[in-house]
Amino acid sequence: MPSQPSTLNLTDDDLAAELLSIRDCLRWATSEFHAHRLHFGHGTDSAWDEAVALVLGALHLPWDIDPAVLDSRLLRVERCRIVGLVRERIESRRPLPYLIGEAFFAGFPFEVDERVLIPRSPTAELIEQGFAAWFPDLPPARVLDLCTGSGCIGIATALHLPTSEVDLVDISVEALEVAKANIVRHDVGQRVRAVVSDLFEGVAGQRYDLIVSNPPYVDSRDLAAMPAEYRHEPDLALGAGRDGLDIVRRILREARTYLNDGGMLIVEVGNSQHHLERAFPEVPFLWLEFERGGEGVFALPAEALDEYAETFAALSQ
Repeated sequence: MPSQPSTLNLTDDDLAAELLSIRDCLRWATSEFHAHRLHFGHGTDSAWDEAVALVLGALHLPWDIDPAVLDSRLLRVERCRIVGLVRERIESRRPLPYLIGEAFFAGFPFEVDERVLIPRSPTAELIEQGFAAWFPDLPPARVLDLCTGSGCIGIATALHLPTSEVDLVDISVEALEVAKANIVRHDVGQRVRAVVSDLFEGVAGQRYDLIVSNPPYVDSRDLAAMPAEYRHEPDLALGAGRDGLDIVRRILREARTYLNDGGMLIVEVGNSQHHLERAFPEVPFLWLEFERGGEGVFALPAEALDEYAETFAALSQ
């Protein structure tokens, strides 16, 4: 089906004069995103969802507004703001959360910019469930969010589990500046701290009931083939060597030292799942399933890390 002709050759003034309501802006933005064949994968999965996120985000409106509001007429300055964002989204291919400075994860808003990966991990479902599959009676007392980026996994965990203490760890000082802003935003500073650390180095001597990590895991082939939108994200948060397992191997080798008996390690490896299974065929990784989609997340109990410690040490060099 041929793409629709673009209206981006019109001036901002021309467009702002024609797009009177929220509904007008949604229809126009959706058409433009289809026409320019954008890639969606940073919180939305279609042109319509992207348009809704952009328009409502630009107007600082919640996602669950009364549909009657869609026919509200907008101020000219609001229409111009929306037109400008649509233009930039198309011309720069910057992901939408960077344009509006915010992304939602596990039901909460988080500040994001190019210093951090945009939150989109399927582990949000585990957080919303309170990790009940492994902690059915009492929530984990201490949690480590390894390679935290914006802090979304650890902070959302603290918000859903109000008795848990959480450490956020990242090697990037710039990323932790964003994480600290999100700690302040959600007022969890009494239970959440941010630590500059190359994996576990900055938390030596600490023990946790739960270690959760969304580390860099993109292999070299996938990294080279990524759409333009992903090239705005920090390379440090994406690529991890030829097979995407450079960081994951270290986590498997070192995690047990920081995990309490009976504790759990949960790690996202995405498309590098097949590389991990090939590298450690004897290890019984529990691959998790998600109602809202997503794959490549495994769980291993502390006992499995003990049982296969020699394997991880030998094959992680």
